[in-house]
Amino acid sequence: MRTILITGPGGSGRTTVAAATALAAAREGTRTLLLSADRTDTLGAALGSVTGPVPAEAAGHLTTWRPDAAERFRQDLTAFQTRAANVLDLLGAARLDAEEVTPLPGAEELSFLRALRDAALSERYDLLVVDLPPLPQALALLALAEELRRYLRRLLPPERQAARALRPVLGRLAGVPMPADWLYETAARWDVELAAVEAVLTDRNTAVRLVAEPGPAGADAVRAARLGLALRALRTEALIANRVLPEVTGDSWFSSLLAQQRKTLADWQEEEPYDVHPVPHLGRDPRGTDDLTALAVPAVNPSPAPAEWPVADRIAEDGVLVWHIPLPGAIREEVDLVRRGDELVISVGPFRRIVPLPSALRRCTVAGAALREGELRIRFAPDPDLWPAGGR
Repeated sequence: MRTILITGPGGSGRTTVAAATALAAAREGTRTLLLSADRTDTLGAALGSVTGPVPAEAAGHLTTWRPDAAERFRQDLTAFQTRAANVLDLLGAARLDAEEVTPLPGAEELSFLRALRDAALSERYDLLVVDLPPLPQALALLALAEELRRYLRRLLPPERQAARALRPVLGRLAGVPMPADWLYETAARWDVELAAVEAVLTDRNTAVRLVAEPGPAGADAVRAARLGLALRALRTEALIANRVLPEVTGDSWFSSLLAQQRKTLADWQEEEPYDVHPVPHLGRDPRGTDDLTALAVPAVNPSPAPAEWPVADRIAEDGVLVWHIPLPGAIREEVDLVRRGDELVISVGPFRRIVPLPSALRRCTVAGAALREGELRIRFAPDPDLWPAGGR
């Protein structure tokens, strides 16, 4: 399945473009699921049909789904209370009824990621179009699965579960039952679910479609977005320049705004490494399938190019391996690297990511780094104590 993640600055019209993208694919006969993270039914207003927590057909070959995060959270909490019943009873805790539960911060994001995973793994559809939140929230959402998996593995390493024989002893010493079994089982289940989400986001058939209105604010947002997405190794498929004004004469105020849009468009078409598609301003908020069709959004690319962080073997020439990490728009003074064991902490402007080193680089020491032409190149020298003599 192809997955297209659509986001942009708040007010850029990303939901409308998501609806238009899904509708265009469906009209070509592609079985399409349009998934929305919006609490309110902005998507339904654009399509002219109500969307909700149950997948529903909005047009031929087009299904919409706006999951109910609150209900999913209630189900998860009820299941957790059942699993932890012995411990809760020991502590004298009063259990929560499903009716009194409201989602905690972060619950909606986790619920939506699980819905995204379920949708992407479904065999009923050929294309998944995802209407993500505005850019800052979308970037945090796309990072959540990877970061939570790392926390789980640090706090509850799977290898520690093997020490089962010690638990009765520890339980007697502490004077309470040790809930290690269910705790590790829960952590393992979460790890599997989060890994499935990661697999969807990093799949070669997943790409991002950015939506922005041409202008100074849109240009700033796109610049930050492409850097944040690149650090997550998420490929941008296209930039949709939304609400492009028609050519007019005689109105100085309108002409000034039009000139501003044209300048930003020209800059994007010259600088951005992906396709830039202008979408016209209809003079009104698009409502219904006829308006969405009039936007003429581009078709989804059927043959995406994956985002890659290749390791180049330069041992014969320079005695090093070079890790190439694309960071378009990065500024040298805002890039910071810290190695921690087999991980590398990369900070670029407001963004930060901790990534595991490829296996070959774990046996090396960092020999330097340089930022050139929008690419971070980190040099690794083989460690003689770890590198096999005469081999790799």
